[in-house]
Amino acid sequence: MAGMGFSGFPDEALIFYEGLVADNSRGYWAANKELYEDAVRAPMLALLEELAPEFGDSHLFRPYRDVRFAKDKSPYKTHQGAYFKAGLEGVGFYVQIDADGLYAAAGWWASGEQVLRYREALDDDTAGARLEEVLAALPGGLTVGGERLKTRPRGTPEDHPRLDLMRYKSLHAGRRFEPEPWLHTPETLDRVRDTWRACVPLVDWLRVHLS
Repeated sequence: MAGMGFSGFPDEALIFYEGLVADNSRGYWAANKELYEDAVRAPMLALLEELAPEFGDSHLFRPYRDVRFAKDKSPYKTHQGAYFKAGLEGVGFYVQIDADGLYAAAGWWASGEQVLRYREALDDDTAGARLEEVLAALPGGLTVGGERLKTRPRGTPEDHPRLDLMRYKSLHAGRRFEPEPWLHTPETLDRVRDTWRACVPLVDWLRVHLS
């Protein structure tokens, strides 16, 4: 069960992000910085501390957007995310809080050379079939997603048995939780942990085949 350190995300966390979505400005941030610290950042850090014994070292993402090359110049992210790396760059466990509630997921978010390794693994009948089994065994309520090609990858035959999976350039499974009363209680910890535990076979497959 959940420990004493984390007691849930207060309603003010959602209210803070509703306000930020409406007014993504330095003025809003300055006026509500204390609210962010108390209602968003502190509970998230407490949540990460509770998860650390099982999932390792965490990384709390900065609230500021990198707008150097973005058309959208709004300065702040409209969510607070955090991440546990699972022994391999781009593979791990993710959680975020925003105006719409809570999101917990696990899998692979990088691309580059790992995409080639991922496709090589899918080409192997044993490894490819194992990934299909892992995804089929995910509990209901978890959605598989990721960045993917609309077309088939170059050099992949049209009749490839795992063509659909071949299209992914990142792959993760997650669940979005609407804001319900339990979000304001320690039960949130159990929901995140249960989601991540359900994704461990996927994370393990990715760690083995992308390294």
